[in-house]
Amino acid sequence: MDWTEDAMRARLVRYADLVPCRTAFIDTRTPGSTEKENFTIIGAGVSESADQHVHITERHGFNIGAARQPFGCVNSQHSHDTAEVFVVHSGHWRLPFGPNKEDGFIDIGPGDVASVPIHMFRGFAKLDEGLGFLFTVLGQDDPGKVTWAPAVFEAAADHGLKLAKGGRLIDTSSGEYALQDVELADATAADIAAELRTPPMEKLRECVVAADAMVANPNSPLARDGVEEAAVITPVATGDGFGAGPIAGWWPHGFNVRRLTMRTGAFVPSHARSEAEVIFVQSGTLEISWAGGAIVMGAGDTLTVPVGLPHAFRNTASVDLVAFIVRGSDAPSMPVF
Repeated sequence: MDWTEDAMRARLVRYADLVPCRTAFIDTRTPGSTEKENFTIIGAGVSESADQHVHITERHGFNIGAARQPFGCVNSQHSHDTAEVFVVHSGHWRLPFGPNKEDGFIDIGPGDVASVPIHMFRGFAKLDEGLGFLFTVLGQDDPGKVTWAPAVFEAAADHGLKLAKGGRLIDTSSGEYALQDVELADATAADIAAELRTPPMEKLRECVVAADAMVANPNSPLARDGVEEAAVITPVATGDGFGAGPIAGWWPHGFNVRRLTMRTGAFVPSHARSEAEVIFVQSGTLEISWAGGAIVMGAGDTLTVPVGLPHAFRNTASVDLVAFIVRGSDAPSMPVF
């Protein structure tokens, strides 16, 4: 394919162009959860609303999404069948565990990454003033649907929202006629909820890497003067020189997460990857160039690079660049320079 600048811009989602959904989930009217915004950047994600906008539908082997919430706003307790990763772009957040938040919590802040194990209840809440933004990665092309804690169904029903079997959100606030010919999903049974046990907190702390604990890998093929790449999520040793960890996980991921940092003027020459590569700019500016042109990304922007396309990186700004990169497969291979 001839990758023109227009074709590549169709693979770029600017932070300013993100289309939010405020009716994404069954708890959208529950007090404390009404102000949250859900985004699906790549793939359909796990939204329960027909109003959810999907920016890029191409299958990557994982989904990319985001959440934006003000101070005090809560995403209710739920469980996933595939990996759920949080990259904190802005704000301070609490991840409470257990169906009723009774099993402990972990707090995360800007630049931190957490991967919450499958088949356990978690939620997230914004702790500090102002809006906060979480960049998220969900495992697999079809991450299924969320399993809500029993109390979430009860609270939602009081505000007119129910779920159909299959996960479609039903609004009954204007009358029960909305339920005609609809088979409702049952609230999560107590015995099923009991099976979604929270691991010990010492195990859950292995699932978080703070920004200041991310260590550059000198064996990264991208490493050079002014350029560092640190492992964040690496399920197994990879073909491009990364050992497992610091987050490896005892549950499947199907992707790697890395942190790329580049000083002013630093450059990574043209190279191609054989896996999906999604870049999210945490701070600073990143120029990505290829034979057909160049794109400059800013903080909060997301780009998916075509598999096999030779491309180069440059930091053209006067401040350091920090970006997170999601690479497809458990064990990405060596890039071709």
